[in-house]
Amino acid sequence: MSLFYLPLVPIVGVIISLFLKNPSHVRLCGLIASLVTFQLSLYYWMLFDFSTGKFQFLDSFDWFPFANLSYTVGLDGISLFFLLLTTFLMPICLLAGWSAIKSFVKEYIICFLILESLLVVVFTVLDLFLFYIFFEGVLIPMFLIIGIWGSRERKIRAAYYFFLYTLVGSVLMLLGILFIYFEVGSTDIQVLYSVEFSEIDQIFLWLAFFASFAVKIPMIPFHIWLPEAHVESPTAGSLVLAGILLKLGAYGFLRFSIPLFPLASVYFTPFVYALSVVGIVYGSLTTLRQVDLKKIIAYSSVAHMNFVTLGLFAFTMQSFEGSILLMLSHGVVSPALFLCVGVLYDRYKSRLLNYYSGLVQVMPLYAVIFSFFTLANLSLPGTSSFVGEFLILTGVYQINTSASIFSTLGVIFGAAYSLWLYNRVIFGTLKVSYTSTFFDINRREFFVFVPLILLTLWMGVYPESFLKPLHASVSELLCHLSFFPN
Repeated sequence: MSLFYLPLVPIVGVIISLFLKNPSHVRLCGLIASLVTFQLSLYYWMLFDFSTGKFQFLDSFDWFPFANLSYTVGLDGISLFFLLLTTFLMPICLLAGWSAIKSFVKEYIICFLILESLLVVVFTVLDLFLFYIFFEGVLIPMFLIIGIWGSRERKIRAAYYFFLYTLVGSVLMLLGILFIYFEVGSTDIQVLYSVEFSEIDQIFLWLAFFASFAVKIPMIPFHIWLPEAHVESPTAGSLVLAGILLKLGAYGFLRFSIPLFPLASVYFTPFVYALSVVGIVYGSLTTLRQVDLKKIIAYSSVAHMNFVTLGLFAFTMQSFEGSILLMLSHGVVSPALFLCVGVLYDRYKSRLLNYYSGLVQVMPLYAVIFSFFTLANLSLPGTSSFVGEFLILTGVYQINTSASIFSTLGVIFGAAYSLWLYNRVIFGTLKVSYTSTFFDINRREFFVFVPLILLTLWMGVYPESFLKPLHASVSELLCHLSFFPN
């Protein structure tokens, strides 16, 4: 089946939802559409040839023939896993807000289905200009999700923070794309990979793309929008924000900045290393002083995503694969932690740390699940994050010993804030003065957590099933560079 049809499945769900009046029927329609999309994405995984790093399932049609613009789609080993992550998380997002969202249910489901369709296109399109259009198109449904279904009064401000920060950063990227188009005459990635830009052009183009991708990751000091957006989002909004949207910037580095501008990527490597190390340490230390449960996880995401950028700019096989695996791991573990916070918020309508203590006495199943993802977040061996961080540190150590040593502080601080949070919430004296009635995990919530637990263990215990498919694509990516340390 052509990749053209995959993003149309959620759109079919949108069209059907428009004719449904019962909110429960709308929810069910959205869930079925997202599950069908996930099943179809598994079809591409089963048929994928991992022995080659070339793009597969290629398809194209002329979009604007007179301007030499074509809508071309395809998958390699890297984009395949981001596509799978997107389609895997969307049903979980819909289930997470199944009973919490009571107003404008139809519009809520439609926003998520449109968001899924746009993200599928972002990870499959092979045209730079079209990538930009859908890359920015993602902002619209996410802006609405935060602004309409956010949980507190500051949700409008948070939505504008998210929209304006990411939009302004992308304006420079658009100028860079236009320059490439007028210089080369095409924005097809497969054509651009064979073009060698001059060194000065690469430097300016790299900076233009960096302005957009660094905000999305986010890197210090472009991270201001992230805690606001997370805190004000509904639980499902935080899931998709942490699980998928934060990966768009790193995916942009992988797909465009590094292979198209290799000389500039090398030139700016010390700059990226400095920002990444500062981001790891700053994000970890800032996490320790937060009192809002969502802000704690949001700032820990800053630290983890800066580990990713550190690995990407080491330009070794280990660091590249470690960065991709850490992104996939973060796309599972961080949403799970936001789900844990959402469980508490749905019951007790507060995310302030001071209101919670001793929950193991009344919510034992919740305590077990929360402990598992807390250990995964601090990169315990046997969980997915450990493999990613270990490979990154191994690859970075070969290139820059100082950066790898300083970045290990993030591992230490990660253990500190993760265990500190778990201890404050789960152990201690139960605070019955604030809440007198407690409810443990229900059946729906349990079955939402199960696939996240299994995937975290799978990636941690047998990472080769994810790393082996990446080898050929990462090798192909590194061959675009004028150097290859290995």
